[in-house]
Amino acid sequence: MFTELIRFLFDILAFTSVMVLIVLGLGVIASMMGIFNFAHGELVLLGAYTVFIVHDAGYNIWVGIMCAPVVVGLFGVILERSIIRRFYTLPVVAMLGTYAIGLIIRETIRGLLGGHYRSVPEPLSGSWSAFSLEFSIWRTLIIVSTALVIVGSWLFLTKTSFGLQIRASLENPRLARASGISTDSLYTFTFAFGAALAGLAGALVVPLYQLSADMGLRFLVQGFLSIMLGGIGTFEGPVLGAAAVGALAAGLPWAVLPVLADPLVFVTALVIVKLRPQGFIGGSR
Repeated sequence: MFTELIRFLFDILAFTSVMVLIVLGLGVIASMMGIFNFAHGELVLLGAYTVFIVHDAGYNIWVGIMCAPVVVGLFGVILERSIIRRFYTLPVVAMLGTYAIGLIIRETIRGLLGGHYRSVPEPLSGSWSAFSLEFSIWRTLIIVSTALVIVGSWLFLTKTSFGLQIRASLENPRLARASGISTDSLYTFTFAFGAALAGLAGALVVPLYQLSADMGLRFLVQGFLSIMLGGIGTFEGPVLGAAAVGALAAGLPWAVLPVLADPLVFVTALVIVKLRPQGFIGGSR
């Protein structure tokens, strides 16, 4: 019984780490810019596809993993400067625009993949032992990487002057502009940061899931649920929301039929949002 519990907790922690990595950038974009990036799932897909093409070209898979956040981050810069910044005052139009961009990315990659599923090997295969159980080395690396990203992002946002400007713009954009902060540059950086995290998430999870054009859709829906639960306007809110959704999504299949797990995640999230519309932390400051 104890070993099964350890296995259960490890699986939950591994999936939750993926969700946190995806939602961290998505939540900051939503909080700071006031828009929901409906192309965020496709940015995850783009990171995964970058790893695939680098590996398929014969290079070491670690090269692809290091390239993925850079490539997707640069794509985020181009996307924000050319399209997104035109719609900051029109959030509904921004959502429709990002949805269209995501659709273009998804269908382009579908054509490049020929409609097939592709697989990428784990850079670190094998397992390590504890409590008479075998744990995947690669899943463990994902957990550790996510923890480092969270700590690093928190230190950056709270202990640096640039991070302070981002937090000021996140909590009160008008006052930040009145104080002489260039919010346009911060918006570009923030969008690129969120995109890079999505690319890193895609690079880390593609060895676990077969690469397909629809890979990012599930993560996108669960990402928005996480933001709804955590609340907009803080760094911690989306992280807690992602932890809750990740735990539900990974844990419920152990208790109920898998076909019922996803609907129960949605129902549970909606009930919590109904009881606390501002989220776990949103509106608490």
